[in-house]
Amino acid sequence: MAMDNEIDSQNPTHTAPDTSRRFLFDEADIRGETAYLDAALRGILDNHQYAPGVARLIGEFVAAAVLISSTLKFDGRLTLQARSRGQIPLLMAECTSALEVRAIARGAEEATASAFHELVGEGQLAITIEPSEGQRYQGIVPLSGASLAECLDAYFEQSEQLHTRLWLSCDGSRAAGLLLQQLPSKVAPDPVIREQQWQHACALAATITAEELLSLSSADLLYRLYHQDQVRLFDPRSLQFHCSCSRDRSRRALESLGEAEITSILEEQGSVTMDCEFCNQRYVFAPDELLPDGGKTLH
Repeated sequence: MAMDNEIDSQNPTHTAPDTSRRFLFDEADIRGETAYLDAALRGILDNHQYAPGVARLIGEFVAAAVLISSTLKFDGRLTLQARSRGQIPLLMAECTSALEVRAIARGAEEATASAFHELVGEGQLAITIEPSEGQRYQGIVPLSGASLAECLDAYFEQSEQLHTRLWLSCDGSRAAGLLLQQLPSKVAPDPVIREQQWQHACALAATITAEELLSLSSADLLYRLYHQDQVRLFDPRSLQFHCSCSRDRSRRALESLGEAEITSILEEQGSVTMDCEFCNQRYVFAPDELLPDGGKTLH
């Protein structure tokens, strides 16, 4: 297996936390990506008191958002969102093109289950791509699989011409993921050979355990799976928890309520407070920040 850096298969390396790393098969039209979240996931989870099952699912959602965004050539944001009748009404994870991530499970205070279908059953999974320039795109698939990976596999099966598969794992404090995607025909134009190569890559990937996915580095993971194939592993890209909230964005959101509503709140409370549900940052606004006359009309 060819790599950018030499690998000593007798001395496995640890995972590189908070990184995403691309790889390519030299003799097949297949690319892949690995993602590892450590401090970035803790930055998300430390802001809330989630039950273990909820925390694990959030980790999988964030890892998936990182992996899927890696397949896109865009400047903007990708959002993975589940709305359901399960114990979690809304679960959302975001990843920007700069690999900045954040996530939230809304209404999950009473969620205690661990099973995927109990947490987010009977609902829809949406993938939304919001480029900095250009049109917004959204694809939707039912939450009918036994896991997030199964639902995403079904999404790509129905919405993409190129095969795409994901494997995800989270233990509540670390998360990891592996993505394989078939590329347009170039290296192996024969459709039969292309399908054989794809099935070969997926069959080997399916042998990895959840613990191995979490604990093995990208190099060791790929060596274990594809040591008989020619695979190129590229340099890692760092990812981090980062919330896009700001005082200015919060003020604009408040202004959308209208002057009458803002005045009513100010008369009752003296100021308006907004808390970011992603990072718990609190923004407090005085009357002179929100009303055209600086709040002189308040009484």
